[in-house]
Amino acid sequence: MTMRFNSRLPQFSRQRGFLNPNIAKFLAFSVLGLAIIGALIIAYALIFINPRLPSLDVITDYRPKIPLRIYSADNVLLGEFGEEKRSLVKLEAIPANVKNAVLAIEDYRFYQHGGIDYIGIARALATDLIKGHASQGASTITMQVARNVFLTKEKTFSRKLYEVLLANKIEATLSKDQILEVYMNQIYLGQRAFGFAAASRTYFGKDIKDVTLAQAAMLAGLPKAPSAYNPIVNPKRAHIRQQYILQRMLDLEYITQAQYDAAVKEDIQVRAPGNQYNVHAEYVNEMVRQMVYAQYKEDTYTHGITVTTTINAADQKAAYDAVRKGVMDYDRRHGYRGPEETIELPSGDDDRSQAIDDAMDDHPDNDDILAAVVVSADPKQIQAVIRSGDKITLSGDTLKFVAAALGPKAKKEIRIAPGAVIRVMQDTKKTWQIVQLPEVEATLVSVTPQNGAIRALVGGFDFTQNNFNHVTQAWRQPGSTFKPFIYSAALEKGFGPASIINDAPVSYPAGNGQPNWEPKDDDPPAGPMSMRTALQKSVNLVAIRTLDAIGVKYAQDFITSHFGFDVDKVPPYLPMALGAGQTTPLQLASAYAIFANGGYKINPYLITQIADARGKVLSKADPLIVGSNAPRAIDERNSYVMTSLLQSVAQRGTGARSNTLKRTDLAGKTGTTNDAMDGWFAGYQRTLATVVWMGYDQPKTLGSKEFGAQLALPIWVDYMGVALKGVPQFDMPAPAGIRFIDNEPYYDNFAPGDGFVASLGTDGGGVVDALSNFFGWSKNPNSETPAPSGSTGAPASAPAQVDREKLYQGH
Repeated sequence: MTMRFNSRLPQFSRQRGFLNPNIAKFLAFSVLGLAIIGALIIAYALIFINPRLPSLDVITDYRPKIPLRIYSADNVLLGEFGEEKRSLVKLEAIPANVKNAVLAIEDYRFYQHGGIDYIGIARALATDLIKGHASQGASTITMQVARNVFLTKEKTFSRKLYEVLLANKIEATLSKDQILEVYMNQIYLGQRAFGFAAASRTYFGKDIKDVTLAQAAMLAGLPKAPSAYNPIVNPKRAHIRQQYILQRMLDLEYITQAQYDAAVKEDIQVRAPGNQYNVHAEYVNEMVRQMVYAQYKEDTYTHGITVTTTINAADQKAAYDAVRKGVMDYDRRHGYRGPEETIELPSGDDDRSQAIDDAMDDHPDNDDILAAVVVSADPKQIQAVIRSGDKITLSGDTLKFVAAALGPKAKKEIRIAPGAVIRVMQDTKKTWQIVQLPEVEATLVSVTPQNGAIRALVGGFDFTQNNFNHVTQAWRQPGSTFKPFIYSAALEKGFGPASIINDAPVSYPAGNGQPNWEPKDDDPPAGPMSMRTALQKSVNLVAIRTLDAIGVKYAQDFITSHFGFDVDKVPPYLPMALGAGQTTPLQLASAYAIFANGGYKINPYLITQIADARGKVLSKADPLIVGSNAPRAIDERNSYVMTSLLQSVAQRGTGARSNTLKRTDLAGKTGTTNDAMDGWFAGYQRTLATVVWMGYDQPKTLGSKEFGAQLALPIWVDYMGVALKGVPQFDMPAPAGIRFIDNEPYYDNFAPGDGFVASLGTDGGGVVDALSNFFGWSKNPNSETPAPSGSTGAPASAPAQVDREKLYQGH
């Protein structure tokens, strides 16, 4: 037994260090088989795949789909249109934190390997064999460039082989920096954003050069799965991945401990969808898009066309803010209309959160006006949840606006109870206030009088809520803002600021058996007054007498030919004096610009130039410029006198609220149409002509106590206060042909006693004689006013237009 054991011991010892022959043979054949397979794969790749690899021209001459981009005159990005949002930037323009964050999570050995991470590939293959299907990749940045530029994202062996060969070809052709630059510019990062510069604008509303370390880490988390780590859609998952990337950057010593500590605590504010730009210019952008598309069709959205507009970014922001504030102030004056909806609130926390989220989807936020769901309410306090999930509390004075909607006695249609969907916003002190989405609309357009450049344009309260552009598309009655054009026409017929015109009842035959037209003012007739006083107080009867005296047809011809109003929109009857025709805010601003610039015609324009992706200018504006190629529209004396009259309106008349700007070079006119359907203020300073309008899309009264002086003028003042900051005072010098008598300007060829119309409609009939002698008219024995040739009464179809302007000082 012993001998047998010992005899086998050496045999056992010899076999301890060697494989079983069968196993060895198996392994040998396996290695040989793998080598043969590898050789066949390499041969296949070299013979069949390598010649078919695409040219790298698509990278070396990189031309991705670049959207239409729209910039302000001062080079602020206002918006873009295209299937893909892209911003091509050089690698050196990308901050180190952004590059390091990407390298840390995607390919930290990028600058060491040759484009292929063989260890990673082996690990991925082993995992795939174990699981029995393709589940894991080991792509380097170079391989991702190969896949994203040339290949699909399907996980197949053949695609992976193509990817490896392409990566080798890319590494052999381009430098590492060039490869990284392509990657940083073309990788898809969600929200239609391609590349980190576009993603920075999309998610944070800032240029890539301005992102913080914390924001850089959040952006770096997107390439793996843009939908899963999208900070807008999935903020919690995006935050978790961002924290992991920051830790990786710390471990790799890309950042210091202090930088890490600060970054992990940073509260990142992500922009809501549709609000990726610092300046709200949605109506401007849509106007530009339509104009460019009309010329370049579908190339508009893919060829990187860049449009420079006339818009000034600071002015545009001021206009947007002023319109929003004016509309919200009006809305608050007219009471609370009730919640937008009341939903059922489940008792379970998860079900309740889901119900609130669903309600938020149906009621998106409107810029700073946020949707909120009430979870508790009584007359002293309201608690509500906003979209972020935060609970806010409203109490004290903020509840006064909705006091009638709280408590058991509140009417059902306005009652605020748990489940009510309300609107809230923070005031300047960060205190939450209850508000509501307004139903009224307002608009503002501001034009440079010297060349027609549009400096600011807000087409309505909110583009996403209503994309109808009221600046260019809304034809509305201008009310008393039209009176200056009547008086401008009268200046050429011998009238002047010192002309005395009777504010007394008057009656005009309407014809066809209709009762006489008897226009009225809100205030009782005040008797004879100067033209200056009449315009200051916006007296209707004086404007109508003046129009009747100079002739309706003459006035229509003069106003339409000199100021650019449409003939078919300016009715040839007496209510024209009260603004019974129609105009758009842009057309009205153009007309007022003629008064502001000394009497020259200008054409409003929005686009300065259009360039292609390489910066080549495709087209450039050729505007009419005062002092260069702009034709004269009215006599310079006319412009001077009308500015003098309209400055009186702004300082001492219905526009006196403009005095808060503490300038004496402002001129303008309020306007309120019949039944307060429209509220206007049209005014200017030498460098800026601005028109503001407020009204409902489906015309209805704005309120019996509402006038242009409190509807539109506050918006105008808020805007002009910003736009004119730093602009020096301008005192228009009197042109040749003007003479002053008792501080009032006169045309030198219409001096008192020499063609000047001293009075109209006053006792004694002297004015009739003067007018008859000057114009060759004959007297109308049935009226105390003359009947000039071409003058007509108001036809039966004319609206009994009563402009409701009265002496409203605006204090």
